[in-house]
Amino acid sequence: MRKSIFLLAILITQMAIAQQTLIHVKNYVDVENGKVIGNSSIIIEGHKIVSIKKGFVNQADFEGYINLKKHTLMPGWIDMHVHLESETNPKKYLEKYQDDEADIAYKSTVFAKRTLLAGFTTVRDLGGTGVNINLRDAINRGDVMGPRIFTAGKSLATTGGHADPTNGSSRRFIADPGPKEGVVNGEDDARKAVRQRYKNGADLIKITATGGVLSEAKSGDNPQFTLEEIKAICETAADYGFHVAAHAHGDEGMQRAILGGVKTIEHGTKMSDETMELMKKYDAYYVPTISAGKFVSEMGQIDGYYPEIVRPKALEIGPKIQSTFGRAYAKGVPIAFGTDAGVFYHGDNALEFKFMNEAGMPLMEVLQSATLTNAKLLQIDHEIGQIKETFIADLVAIEGDFDTKNLDAFMKPVLVVKEGLVVKNEL
Repeated sequence: MRKSIFLLAILITQMAIAQQTLIHVKNYVDVENGKVIGNSSIIIEGHKIVSIKKGFVNQADFEGYINLKKHTLMPGWIDMHVHLESETNPKKYLEKYQDDEADIAYKSTVFAKRTLLAGFTTVRDLGGTGVNINLRDAINRGDVMGPRIFTAGKSLATTGGHADPTNGSSRRFIADPGPKEGVVNGEDDARKAVRQRYKNGADLIKITATGGVLSEAKSGDNPQFTLEEIKAICETAADYGFHVAAHAHGDEGMQRAILGGVKTIEHGTKMSDETMELMKKYDAYYVPTISAGKFVSEMGQIDGYYPEIVRPKALEIGPKIQSTFGRAYAKGVPIAFGTDAGVFYHGDNALEFKFMNEAGMPLMEVLQSATLTNAKLLQIDHEIGQIKETFIADLVAIEGDFDTKNLDAFMKPVLVVKEGLVVKNEL
């Protein structure tokens, strides 16, 4: 009897796994070939796409059915620069003294869910307290809803640098953080800090190669690592299978980062033509984060939203990012899609499609940067980033056509699928 029940359970499980869902779609975007394909049938089994057929096949043959005959289907979007532990607000600078790790964790689950429902099925989290590692694991276990996360854990800074966690603190709390806390001074510290991130469970390394806009420090663009320190970080990161992302607004800091071996430059506000050529030479990618630049320049005009030491930087640096991106794209710098969500509101990530397109990048190329390119940088381009047979079923649908006249639809996707599971359905 027990054996019969056991065999029946196996059979039921196999039947559940074998169930297929049919999607009839007006258009889907073949990002690999840069084409929009008309009337098609996408078949999902389990967490993968198993078949793509021309025209509309008979839905009666399938257990599940989704009607997208008035919609455009795309691969799930990938954002290469988010901060899921926090979100902009006028009290944010007090929160590091008020919030416990549990507070940060609970808030992060809200931001993660909002990001996924906005169509972003994969993100790269570029720095927090380290709770972002636990958030990644909780999502992977199915405990909470959110995108697939690749995280840097805690960003690396120099003493007083953009990611020094004690900036702006009273002298009672300022202490002298070191590699364990992500603060580096010298090559030995640099190597130890990378190894600590590995020990903590990070997926990659993030450094703050220059000053930053929102840190409570005077400069927003001065170089903050030596070339030797950056090389030590990148060499050690390579030993552990990490790539390195570099926050950078100032040109000298960018050049050191590129020469030192980083893979992506974040923000890149004051990037010179010489630096653009270096990026092409060393196959470094530019992650522009235009959305964040626009947001901080707007909020910088509001009295009291940011500390007074931050406000001039927000007004100076924020408005320049979009024009820098336009120049970089025109020069052929490799581009990766990333927003810096958390600096602005989580869930508004798709604004970046509009801003990148405004600056001269064709919509198809913007989408390719948010799918193909980012999947390649994360070294999972054999699994995600395309609507293709054998690929994981990460999907996002918008009402209407794939067209620059329909960019507002990117802000309100009607269907989101992650690993074959429908997480949002507003059809």
